[in-house]
Amino acid sequence: MNKNILADTVSRLFTDSKGLLAMDESNPNCNKRFAKLGILQSEEVRRDWRALIVNTPDLSECISGAILYDETIRQKKKDGTPIIKAIIDEGIIPGIKVDKGAKLMAGHQGEKVTEGLDGLRERLKEYFRMGARFAKWRAVIAIGDGIPSRACIEANANILALYASLCQEAGLVPIVEPEVLMGGTHDLQVCFTDTEQVLRTVLSHLYVQVVMLEGVIVKPNMVITGLSCPKHESIDEVADATIQCLRQSVPAAIGGIAFLSGGQSGELASAHLNAMHVRYESKLPWPLTFSFARAIQQPAMAIWDGKDENIKMAQQALFHRAKCDKAARQGLYYAAIEDPVFLSN
Repeated sequence: MNKNILADTVSRLFTDSKGLLAMDESNPNCNKRFAKLGILQSEEVRRDWRALIVNTPDLSECISGAILYDETIRQKKKDGTPIIKAIIDEGIIPGIKVDKGAKLMAGHQGEKVTEGLDGLRERLKEYFRMGARFAKWRAVIAIGDGIPSRACIEANANILALYASLCQEAGLVPIVEPEVLMGGTHDLQVCFTDTEQVLRTVLSHLYVQVVMLEGVIVKPNMVITGLSCPKHESIDEVADATIQCLRQSVPAAIGGIAFLSGGQSGELASAHLNAMHVRYESKLPWPLTFSFARAIQQPAMAIWDGKDENIKMAQQALFHRAKCDKAARQGLYYAAIEDPVFLSN
């Protein structure tokens, strides 16, 4: 493990108020998104969509790193250029999703544990040779009747720590993503309590595995009410609860925090991130940024619709959302900024 290389990668990922673009959807998940929009589901169309993203003009002004899927890191654009080379040439650091997905947990109804440790050391070495400099592993924690259980939290935390250790051994910065899901009727306090417990457990396992905290990025959910909860807190209340939760569970030594959007709209995710910076910028022990997928991609995908003639407009929509998120990281996001004409000035 080269601590200087890991620290340098973290620093570059958080530079200039930029954030991360998660374009690491599995093939089945990407196909589901295509199907909802009536877009053909095939390897070629997935390649064209990912090429559209990486070819977006000036994307590196807002995006410092892109998380790829195994298929994507091996794909080439129509002109034969490897997608990963196009990303690097744009000045964006490539990363790679390395887990094998969340599977049903034996003996624990409604809960899942993420798999993929088998053969991970060899896969990480290969990805590093291909040009990846960070990785991502997602655990999913559901809130419901009697869950999450301690067993589920401990199992996923232990696996996340083992993954992180292997990443650093291979020279890759691990993104540790313990996502407490938004689905459910739970209120803000329940999400706060469960998120805090999950993060404390994950961090304790990172300590046990002697993971270098400065070389780790935590990718948490925001503390927010369940999607089916009748009461939804204000933007500022979500920001306050999220920052309080992180302060109580994530040590200052962590390299940085990059939020997932978790099913929020692009506008809402930006507003929440913005409020955290407006209210707490000078009081944060770690940098806060975004690592959004659908919250950046979805408007562009709908515009693209699988048609070449829509590429330019789709890229403009993608860049618009990325620029809104960069503004949010600076505490400069507000309603009027959603007007593309405003952002172009």
